[in-house]
Amino acid sequence: MRRKVSLRDCLLAALASLYFLAVPTARAESARPVLITQKVEETKLATLRGNTRPEAKAKYDRGLVADSLSMEHMLLQLKRSPEQERELRQFIDELHDSSSPNFHHWLTAKEFGERFGAAKPDLDAITSWLQSHGLKVNVVYENGLLIDFSGTAGQVREAFHTEIHQLNVKGVKHIANMSDPQIPAALTPALAGVVSLHNFMPHAMYKPRPKYTFSSFGQTDYAVVPADLATIYNLNPLFSASISGQGQTIVVIEDTNVYSTADWTKFRSVFGLSSYTSGSFAEIHPAPPSGSNNCTDPGTNGDEIEAIIDAEYASAAAPSAAIELASCSDTETTFGGLIALQNLLNESSTPPALVSISYGECEAENGASANAAYNAAYQQGATEGVSIFVSSGDEGAASCDADLANSTHGIGVSGFASTAYNVAVGGTDYGDSYAGTNSTYWSATNTSTYGSAKSYVPEIPWNDSCASVLIATTEGYSQTYGASGFCNSSAGEVFLSTVSGSGGPSGCAEGSPSPSGVAGGTCAGWPKPLWQSLVGNPSDGVRDIPDVSLFAANGVWGHYYPFCDTDPADGGTCSGAPDNWLGAGGTSFSSPIMAGIQALVNQKTGDRQGNPNPVYYSLAASEYGASGDSACNSTLGNSTGSSCIFYDVTLGDMDVNCTGTHNCYRPSGTNGVLSTSNSSYQPAYGTTTGWDFATGIGTVNAANLVNSWPGATPNFTLSPNPNTVTITPGSKGTSMIAIAPLNGFSGSVTLSASGLPSGVTASFTPNHATTTSTLTLTASAAAATGTVTVTITGKSGKLTNTTTLSLTVSAPVQSFSLTAAPKTVTIVKGVGSGTSTITIAPSNGFSGNVTLAASGLPKGVTASFSPSPATSTSVLTLTASATATNGTVTVTITGTSGSLSATTTITLTVNPLGHFSLSASPEKLTVAPGSSGTSTITLNPINTFDQSVTLSASGLPSGVTASFSPNPATSTSTLTLAASGSAATGKSTITITGTFESLSHKITVTLKVVSP
Repeated sequence: MRRKVSLRDCLLAALASLYFLAVPTARAESARPVLITQKVEETKLATLRGNTRPEAKAKYDRGLVADSLSMEHMLLQLKRSPEQERELRQFIDELHDSSSPNFHHWLTAKEFGERFGAAKPDLDAITSWLQSHGLKVNVVYENGLLIDFSGTAGQVREAFHTEIHQLNVKGVKHIANMSDPQIPAALTPALAGVVSLHNFMPHAMYKPRPKYTFSSFGQTDYAVVPADLATIYNLNPLFSASISGQGQTIVVIEDTNVYSTADWTKFRSVFGLSSYTSGSFAEIHPAPPSGSNNCTDPGTNGDEIEAIIDAEYASAAAPSAAIELASCSDTETTFGGLIALQNLLNESSTPPALVSISYGECEAENGASANAAYNAAYQQGATEGVSIFVSSGDEGAASCDADLANSTHGIGVSGFASTAYNVAVGGTDYGDSYAGTNSTYWSATNTSTYGSAKSYVPEIPWNDSCASVLIATTEGYSQTYGASGFCNSSAGEVFLSTVSGSGGPSGCAEGSPSPSGVAGGTCAGWPKPLWQSLVGNPSDGVRDIPDVSLFAANGVWGHYYPFCDTDPADGGTCSGAPDNWLGAGGTSFSSPIMAGIQALVNQKTGDRQGNPNPVYYSLAASEYGASGDSACNSTLGNSTGSSCIFYDVTLGDMDVNCTGTHNCYRPSGTNGVLSTSNSSYQPAYGTTTGWDFATGIGTVNAANLVNSWPGATPNFTLSPNPNTVTITPGSKGTSMIAIAPLNGFSGSVTLSASGLPSGVTASFTPNHATTTSTLTLTASAAAATGTVTVTITGKSGKLTNTTTLSLTVSAPVQSFSLTAAPKTVTIVKGVGSGTSTITIAPSNGFSGNVTLAASGLPKGVTASFSPSPATSTSVLTLTASATATNGTVTVTITGTSGSLSATTTITLTVNPLGHFSLSASPEKLTVAPGSSGTSTITLNPINTFDQSVTLSASGLPSGVTASFSPNPATSTSTLTLAASGSAATGKSTITITGTFESLSHKITVTLKVVSP
């Protein structure tokens, strides 16, 4: 609306000429309110609180920097009026509301500035104030809310009333302001503050793959490559339908270049992505639309690994998209990535539709002005149709303790990811190692592009910390905390870490933290957006992250990402198989991958989407309802529902270990666990049904997400299970083809197969199908051998969709297998032996001799086979010496015949030889001549002795005989002493001796022969 100029305004304008920096009123044609209405006086100052780094303290201070120190391209963040802010938020909601006339009516940077930027009088007043202190104004951005300026440390001290000091923090030199900046109070209605007056740059969100030394997990490592992502997150149906990012551009924001663009090309070649010929990669250094160029080529630096990860994995999800790496050099105080982002958003041509940012800093350390800067940039992006994906972080809910062994600052989230105008992407791990189901989800062999995933894999939150309940229970601990808990055990020492997928409530986006670096004091979080309403999401009034998650682990459960990087400074290589390459994890991977998935949405819909979160949450609300959707529970793995858009991760947590008193439950011991309560165990945070801080909405089925996007017509997708089939000539194999309806599709689908090799036929039962159909592939005896890609096509009316599976027809190979009977053998060391019959079962006409061998034998045990070589059966004899090692082991029997081999196993138990003792009951007998008496002799085994003992009697008087029944005996024997009619009367001691080989034991029985 137009604003009338009053007589009062005219008088104020006249008075403005009487003193420096008095502010003129807005022109009549401007709808933007003038916020600076008071005289700018240097004696009346206001403090911009919450803008001092926690490291700015005496113990790190090395003194004032020289006044002449050049401080180039600082950024001054302005702010709009509360009324403008409310109008902007409403407008952004309307841009994403399909029922609104403003739906997808994106703005240019100029239009954004004219509507939501600062009024020109305010811009003039602020630039004049800067120049009055000798500071140079380089760029006034189109958005009307950002000014790039330069100067010296002395000029900064004079203008902002804070000294810039040299710091030495843990051996690293920095500069930083030692107190919150101050500005004339008259400027505060329009000025948020300087984005940064220090050179503590944000950290990259990747975590190298460590060398874990613990043994109890015992799993095989499964590197997650692009082919695995395509299988697990169901990208393949989209790729088969030619939805792979054609015509889309994904920008990854960096402050470095990659070491070599050839690494990106090699990555795509090795992993089978180079066949998507429209995919491309370029490095750009975007200049601002006007003014001095603040974006110089950064070359490469320590963030180079981050840059190549972002570029490679954005391409993994959208292999036909153009990947642009936008980078600018860091200045003395400003992150080069922020300069690149601002220049892109404010360029005169169309800004990028998709942006991924893999850097972060916790809100309390980022500072109120920097938090405001990222919020404002992302707001502008949303109005321009830009979808901004940001790594949520790699330190659980302890983002102020990134890269540390313990959390000490309590719960905090990244200020780069916590705004309402970006998608915060969290991190998961795969849960198959925890469940012991590796073979269910991963093939023992790789495809030609190194893929081995068989299907969707159940997921858990990514968590490397001893505070993980899943790790603790696997290591045999019932709790993570307390003196006897896992985090205070010797076994838990290797897991003292904050490495974990991040999430939590926004807590210090505004205000001043107290103590420093802790979300306390006057801190406040960003308000909860209207669209963030979903079962599980708390009614906490603030923005919660993450929004969605994808796999991001760095190897604690055996899963990680390989990447191609030949930078010798990183020790990288792209030679050989990818398991020789560098490996890592982190939400650095999940953010560009999610941006790639969104590129497929944009391609399918033909439109940029701005902030995708309103649609994500709307689709999730339809899927989860009020109580979740059990069919979409990630724990089901390959049994999850075929129509799920999101997989609800419900097992595990992202909790990390801590010390101190901030959100740390530590009832005893040195290490506690991050908790929302200091006095009880309230882990920060676990999973739950629906949304949770550990994984947000959950992870995605990309095909279902793309095909369910609002505005899409009813459709269906196809998916095979399994997606690899191997048969031999004269045999058949099957795969279940699932038909997943989308957007109300309810028709029947006619299925066909193409690309079959000669001699192979395909049939579908049923055909026409509505839910599933069994594909049977039958190979004749003359079928051509080899591996081919079979395309399955489904048609329903005008709709056509495809999927693929890999079919291998292998020539019959003569082979054999081994079995053992019995499978369990027990022997006593030093005594006898045990046997098992090994049976050789030939297949496909095998008739050769098999040489047998045994391995895994304990010390002192020998094995022999009779016969060996053998053709059908052989008797294995296991003999233990007297010095053999006790215990139970698995013995592997290996049969070889030329290049063929087969194995079987038996369980061998070696028991100690043991001993025995004897006892008699009764121990005294009285008999008369011509009669007899009995006593029970009991064999008492020692050390599992179970042999037969031979009994004898000595010391018998004249006329008395002894017999034992049974003899030998294993438990008891009846001793009978018979006196003849002429037996001598009197009392005798009879010795009973038991013998087994070299062992013997004696007892005595007293016999009294009395006259009748």
